[in-house]
Amino acid sequence: MKPEDVDWLVYHRIPENAVITEKELRESCGLDAADLTGSLARLERSCLIERCEEGVRMLNIGEALIRNQCKYEPDLPYTIENGVIKARKN
Repeated sequence: MKPEDVDWLVYHRIPENAVITEKELRESCGLDAADLTGSLARLERSCLIERCEEGVRMLNIGEALIRNQCKYEPDLPYTIENGVIKARKN
């Protein structure tokens, strides 16, 4: 399967407004650990998901927009650190 197809499968198996463990996600998708890990890394870099101690969760539109702004606009007066929006240190 192409990486983008794996990402599509994984993303659509993550429930909205809930956390799913990587084990549950791997079993739901029928993927091996390496394929799932690669897909989650790509989805996280694309600001579509967040991995935390409890598992994986889908970001809502607002969160995704803010994370992309922080990632691609370095002159913004704020940043996100560990899920908290903070004033950027100069």
